[in-house]
Amino acid sequence: MYIEQLYTSCLAEAAYYIESDGVAAIIDPLRETEPYIAMAEKRNARIKYVFETHFHADFVSGHIDLARKTGATIIYGPTAQTGYETHVAKDGEEFTIGKIKIKVLHTPGHTLESSCYLLTDENGKEHAVFTGDTLFVGDVGRPDLAIKSDLTINDLAGMMYDSLNAKIKPLADEVIVYPAHGAGSSCGKNIGKETFSTIGQQKKLNYALQPMSKVEFVKAVTDGLTDAPQYFMLDATLNKQGYSSIDEVLTKNTKALSVEEFEEQLRKGAMILDVRTPDDFEKGFVPSSVNIGLNGQYAPWVGALLDANVPLVLITDEGKETEAVLRLARVGYENVNGFLKGGIAAWKNAGKDVDTVKSISANELAARINSNPELNVLDVRKPGEVESGMIDGAQHICLSRLLKELHTLDQSKHYFVHCAGGYRSMMAASIMKQKGFDHVINIHGGMGKIKETGIRLVQPVSAV
Repeated sequence: MYIEQLYTSCLAEAAYYIESDGVAAIIDPLRETEPYIAMAEKRNARIKYVFETHFHADFVSGHIDLARKTGATIIYGPTAQTGYETHVAKDGEEFTIGKIKIKVLHTPGHTLESSCYLLTDENGKEHAVFTGDTLFVGDVGRPDLAIKSDLTINDLAGMMYDSLNAKIKPLADEVIVYPAHGAGSSCGKNIGKETFSTIGQQKKLNYALQPMSKVEFVKAVTDGLTDAPQYFMLDATLNKQGYSSIDEVLTKNTKALSVEEFEEQLRKGAMILDVRTPDDFEKGFVPSSVNIGLNGQYAPWVGALLDANVPLVLITDEGKETEAVLRLARVGYENVNGFLKGGIAAWKNAGKDVDTVKSISANELAARINSNPELNVLDVRKPGEVESGMIDGAQHICLSRLLKELHTLDQSKHYFVHCAGGYRSMMAASIMKQKGFDHVINIHGGMGKIKETGIRLVQPVSAV
């Protein structure tokens, strides 16, 4: 028996390769298929099944393309209805993979079809459970993502309580827990940094597995739950109904554009997405560009901030064009009309105007605050992050809500923008510049550096 977790940090997503006696199965694959096919070929194995734990909302699964290329059967749990051929399993149904078995545990709650897959080894011993978005390390899946359902969030949370108590908690303490996500995923409230655990550890440490009534559980898992990112419904629908081949998407969207062709796309209404690092972006960019760098959680932030219906044109470092398009496709953003050939250098060489963002150090920010305590500081971290302390007098708007809250800001004022480390603050600065805020200053190093300066921090009264 061979099990490998394939973890993608920028999506905080875990797919799994399982193999026994030359037969393999993949659980929750990403959009690109080659890593799984290559692994099977290297190990002289045949991919027989693709198991989906649920209709994923935070990424487009590669299950359809993988099944098409390998002849594997796609397996969903009970109640799943799709726009393509699948095997909808019964609760308790078993699938043989070489000398091991995978048993379906229907665990509705995160979504109605959500299922866990219990692996029994060659000796008939329960070895591991692949929990999808039902159970994470330290958390459980959010109960508000059912597609086209008249069930309430409390209804689904109640189902989650029943599923955990009936199907998960009775498993042996030594059974390994392999979830679909780790820290940073929006599929849970506060997922732990570890990417696997055991049933015994989770029964001790996971708040959702502690003894409590259903009423108490529903309150615990729904309190403090932020809005799901805007792209979640798009991805869940694509996973349910089907999508274009990833090979077709890459061919169509990775199109080199001359400066003239790039400008024509802008005249037609395309938005510029600059995927370079914040440090490179601030030194010079095409006016009205939005910066979301490939060096961070690129695709989830694109999904959270940009409208999937608005066509994109990309500015990348040379050689990064395919990566930028592929990672967009992972979250269902396929409306890409090409990239600027030669990047920002080609734009400058053509004599076109560029814009910049001014950045200052945390020490300079501290000096300015000392001389002017009324400085307009904008903190774009998440609500949970600001609980550890904010700059006294700062305004807090979580980056994911910035576009909705821009009307609360004054375009005539200077804003000093920071996040935790500098990645998100440059996104915020680029969005503000695009929307007419000409006096935006980015803080290098974010709160990490701010804490080193002695700037007075206070507990937030409330967080948006």
